[in-house]
Amino acid sequence: AVEVAESGGGSVQAGGSLRLSCIVSGYDYIHLGMAWFRQSPGKEREAIGYIDWASKTKYADFVKDRFVMSRDNAKNTHYLQMNNLQPEDTATYYCAARTTWSPYWDDPGRYDFWGQGTQVTVSS
Repeated sequence: AVEVAESGGGSVQAGGSLRLSCIVSGYDYIHLGMAWFRQSPGKEREAIGYIDWASKTKYADFVKDRFVMSRDNAKNTHYLQMNNLQPEDTATYYCAARTTWSPYWDDPGRYDFWGQGTQVTVSS
């Protein structure tokens, strides 16, 4: 079975940084497109960014160079470095994996496997 697991969430003050990790097992990782989403209570799941097997990335407009994704195929792991965090970044952050390419990287429905989520809380 494919397993996706996030780690690295926590509580920080505004302006702080966190690095989330996502490890995948049970699938040929190099063939997966990986993404991060987040969701706050009462809101829809929101795409943050996407990274393909060659580490090409796409980001949502709100990221504005604050967040950076990277990937280590040898470790079946990718990362989300988040800098200058603000209270509005408070959410549960999810890692997602897809097996089929699509131009709609920000559509949650295009992903096959999801992690359980990790909470990020930013205080002012």
